[in-house]
Amino acid sequence: METTGGGAFQPTLPKLEHPPGHPLEPNATSTPPKKKQKRNKPTLSCEECVERKTKCDRSRPFCLACSKRQSDCKYSDVANIIASADRGARSTASRSRKQSKPTELGEAPHTSSLQMHVPPTPTNRSQYRSVSLSSTGSSPFLLSNIPYSNQTPSPYFGLGSEHPFANYWTSRGGLLEVIGVLPAKDQADILVAKYFETVDPVYPMVHRRNFYADYERFWSLPDAEKQAADPVLVALHFVVYAMGTQFIPIDSDGRVQMAEFYTSASQQALRLSSYLSRASVRTLQAMVLICYFLMNDNHASDAWAFGGVLMRQAYAMGLHRDPDIIAPRCSLSDKHQRRKLWQAVFFQDTFLTVLLKLPPSATFSDVRVESLTEETDDYATTNGTSLSGSQDATTIINPMSIRNIAPSSDAFPPYEHSDRLYIRWMWHMANLVQSSVCTPRSLGNPLVGSPWDRANLIARYDDLHASIPRILCVSDAAEVLHLATSNPRSLRQNLFFRSNFWHCVMIIHADENEAGGVSCDVKGALEAARQALKAFFDFWEHLKVDAAVWWVFQHRAFEEALLVARILGTQEQALSPGLDGSSPAADPLLAQAKVDVRRCLDILDLAGGEPEMQKTRTDVLKTAFAEILW
Repeated sequence: METTGGGAFQPTLPKLEHPPGHPLEPNATSTPPKKKQKRNKPTLSCEECVERKTKCDRSRPFCLACSKRQSDCKYSDVANIIASADRGARSTASRSRKQSKPTELGEAPHTSSLQMHVPPTPTNRSQYRSVSLSSTGSSPFLLSNIPYSNQTPSPYFGLGSEHPFANYWTSRGGLLEVIGVLPAKDQADILVAKYFETVDPVYPMVHRRNFYADYERFWSLPDAEKQAADPVLVALHFVVYAMGTQFIPIDSDGRVQMAEFYTSASQQALRLSSYLSRASVRTLQAMVLICYFLMNDNHASDAWAFGGVLMRQAYAMGLHRDPDIIAPRCSLSDKHQRRKLWQAVFFQDTFLTVLLKLPPSATFSDVRVESLTEETDDYATTNGTSLSGSQDATTIINPMSIRNIAPSSDAFPPYEHSDRLYIRWMWHMANLVQSSVCTPRSLGNPLVGSPWDRANLIARYDDLHASIPRILCVSDAAEVLHLATSNPRSLRQNLFFRSNFWHCVMIIHADENEAGGVSCDVKGALEAARQALKAFFDFWEHLKVDAAVWWVFQHRAFEEALLVARILGTQEQALSPGLDGSSPAADPLLAQAKVDVRRCLDILDLAGGEPEMQKTRTDVLKTAFAEILW
């Protein structure tokens, strides 16, 4: 343990040590040193800059550095091909921009054609300018608008175009190779604990008690017997290590390299298990976590493709069917595990497609939300023994526990029950979101046919919000602080629920259907976007390390701030100059929304992630913010 200047204790990760011959161990001596594995990335700089190791701006025909040196500037054939393809894409985008605003490049489909509509004789300061938000166009995921006519294979989702699983493995090494790169047990303990602290609250699909039992049994085996272990179990262990590593506050480059290596080991173990033709609950648990890892590691396009395989395997296993129907003799525990795993697959598919604007896949199921009962709570204990093996004096099944003798007076329920509540209500929300948002947007269709339809749809979301447990939707600053200090697990669940819910409500308010007389509801969209951004601000304030890792949370916040900025950019003439000459800054909602955009921009400028993606987000948002002329 180490202490900071303020006297607070902070856990530190032990030095990462690996067995002799480990691919990432620089001092390995038992085997000859191997040449460092290079990433499969083409060199785009000119040959002269590469040779001199200087920065190249990659301009044609001569880069700036070669022009200053007056040296010969040559590019490789691969670099020229890539540059030619990029120029073609930019030329197409340039022609498109001639018919639209310059700031439309890379915006979301529902913000891709911002237009000015002068309202008929506004009568008061509450009259906002109507905004037309088209829902058509190619997927703008990670700000990429690749023309559908482009025949060259392209990274449709922007960045992360390299293969996500680096190959450290030989063709005949088998599971022995994978077992040989396990971390030290004390390091593995830290990573597993970090996983259950940061990831499990958001995606509670791995039965903690069972995992720890298998985990301790595996580590108690002699090395020779570990080599005969189930490859799927090893795969699940390694991806848990990878996810835990992403949330360890150590050197960024070292953390990324180690996490990617553990994921590669997980994928290799899955390959050795023939996971494409043989699936199990553990297989799908590992695949779900690999998808989330890839998103956080700037390989979102790979996560989308990998998720397609996961979806097919889930269907093949019958996870979409109610266990009471297809497996009535299955144990109650196994039935609950299947339901929770299906919910995790369904949740991942639904809310990833919200960002991608692509068709949802988890559309066929007869598993009932109500079938999730208290037996699904992994934090319940047996005979006074906690899930990690230690004694727990406050177990909920102990009749002499303090909680049962003197029930807590806290405003929120005990955390043992929060997982069940969280799973149920995220499931309810995903059902509603998939039918009302994902399906129509995947085809570029309006979400509603008339103002009456939108009012009814918003009422359905309002009814859902009114029925959810308070612990999942509370946003008051004092109560959020209370959760942060007393129950971080429930706070993580609260933040993810609020962010997803209000993001979808914002999309519905912002959607427009000219044929049906539906225009953007400026007030509704701004209020919902501000609620969603507040969840992101709370995340950054109370759980900054987590907020810097979760790509989905950051990208939702980016889209919310971008939409707000686009709307605010049209409001400079929304108020009648004939009244009192007031600017939009005098309107509290508009002024507060502008402050939120500025704050989100500042946070995204600091948040972790791939530098190019981070820069692209902030540049686009800065451009939109500059269009707010008041």
